[in-house]
Amino acid sequence: MDKKLLDILVCPLCKGKLVYDKANQELICKADRLAFPIRDGIPVMLEEEARRLEAEEEA
Repeated sequence: MDKKLLDILVCPLCKGKLVYDKANQELICKADRLAFPIRDGIPVMLEEEARRLEAEEEA
């Protein structure tokens, strides 16, 4: 994931910072407990495409 792109992307819901999870190819919003997928190098920033994080994944 391009560092410049990661710096400007924010959660579409709360406008909060996202954390890049390289292993799962996801951008994570800890505030909303959502993981947005990255498909073919493109972040999919749609709430309906995001995965809800389980309690144990939040750490």
